[in-house]
Amino acid sequence: MLLRDIAHTRTGDKGNRSTLSVIAYDKKDFALLEKTLTPERVQQHYAGIVHGPVERYSLPQLGALNFVMHQALGGGVTRSLALDAHGKCLSAKLLSLVIE
Repeated sequence: MLLRDIAHTRTGDKGNRSTLSVIAYDKKDFALLEKTLTPERVQQHYAGIVHGPVERYSLPQLGALNFVMHQALGGGVTRSLALDAHGKCLSAKLLSLVIE
């Protein structure tokens, strides 16, 4: 299945960092998200886009994971020549991740 089948995302960007929250539609799926969406897997999914570390914060009471992706926006939204490298586009890419 695709991540979008069990979760949705919210994003933000500040400077050269993008923050991305993955929120389970049903809290019973949170354990699967926590097991599957490791910082390493998220970094691998964004290979060539995210050039810095990926930090993950777990919010079990909300059924959510929050990722901070450093060096992800080509120097920052106002400095980047990329048209679609901002948070919302990055979240759409993550929702296409295959999970088991």
